[in-house]
Amino acid sequence: MPGTRLSRRDFLAASAATTLTMMSPIAFPHVVGSDRLKVGLIGCGGRGTGAARDCVGSIEGLTLTAMGDLFADRLESSAADLKAGLGERYQVTGETMFSGFDAYRKVIGSGVDVVILTAPPGFRPAHLAAAVEAGKHVFMEKPVAVDAPGVRSVIASGETAREKGLSIVAGTQRRYEPGYRDVIARIRDGAIGEVVAGSCHWNQGGLWMYPRKAEWSDVEWQIRNWLYFTWLSGDQPVEQHIHNIDVINWALGATPVKAFGTGGRQVRTDPAYGHVFDHFAVELEYPNGAVVTSMCRQQDGTATKVGELLIGTKGRSNAAGWIKGENAYRFEGPRPNPYVEEHIALIRAIRTGTPINEAKQVAESTMSAIMVRTAAYTGQEVTWDELMASEASLVPDTLEFGQMPVAPVPTPGRSLA
Repeated sequence: MPGTRLSRRDFLAASAATTLTMMSPIAFPHVVGSDRLKVGLIGCGGRGTGAARDCVGSIEGLTLTAMGDLFADRLESSAADLKAGLGERYQVTGETMFSGFDAYRKVIGSGVDVVILTAPPGFRPAHLAAAVEAGKHVFMEKPVAVDAPGVRSVIASGETAREKGLSIVAGTQRRYEPGYRDVIARIRDGAIGEVVAGSCHWNQGGLWMYPRKAEWSDVEWQIRNWLYFTWLSGDQPVEQHIHNIDVINWALGATPVKAFGTGGRQVRTDPAYGHVFDHFAVELEYPNGAVVTSMCRQQDGTATKVGELLIGTKGRSNAAGWIKGENAYRFEGPRPNPYVEEHIALIRAIRTGTPINEAKQVAESTMSAIMVRTAAYTGQEVTWDELMASEASLVPDTLEFGQMPVAPVPTPGRSLA
């Protein structure tokens, strides 16, 4: 629901600790807490490998000491990549490389201080809960759930982390881009007046898909192709378009109250692509009455458009670098790598004893994206309150390699979620 409104001055002051890191992304002074921190990676795909490199490879005093993935081949390929890239900061041994469904618990229990959670999103709530229970600081990729029970679990874990003084930083890296931070601070301070409308887009071509091998069970095939199964990815609005929706929530200081729209499966119709849609177009209404068009698409051969637009009573802005209208402005400051800055913010918080906790923030953006998916899947208007209260869980209580029939492609007018 609506967040507390901050002036631009207060907004920038609250961001000062992270802003300072942009001046010196590698070295830190000796401060509260240990300068030597052990990092564990859970989920060794491309994003996880990149996150470990951005974290351990960019900040002094960090070592990667444990890794875990469901699949041994992904674990080994990631380990080879990181060993070559991190040099002496790579301190993973054969005894601290884990595979299987319980690999995450073994990484958490290996003596690490910080865990990086980058397994498919359907696993995120359980992985976060285990990490917080064990007293670990966390970097977790977005999204953080695929359904309402998962969102509520993440919010609860965030509260537990707060009580324990743990830090949680999420992979919504636009919040660590100076252009976004500066311009959104100005928007929240009234630079474009009251925001009355907007749009956000992530339209692009198709993504990777691994053809099924004869030896793969249903479960293995689905997890290796997790993008195409809602119980694992949440579908495109949740897994990818959340970045843009998060920017809108951030700028408005609120979450949408209702959603209405459409979507479908027009190009990726082969069963190899699971049961997700390939396009969505949904209107989100915010508490002040602002209506924002949310649009995303993954279809080969189509034009790419990724970004946001906010329209106010005094002007408009792309939220990322410019404002047009009465208070025209263009950001021209430095633009350090936000994928590194988010890790710098986390480690600084740990070392200074001033926790950051982004669990609720990213959980609410995840739920906003779930609203987009649900409105398209069902063909109905859906509200924040009804979805937040939903008990519908997409993730099986227990998992093992074996049979798992693919759920039907959602049919608007008949599907319930």
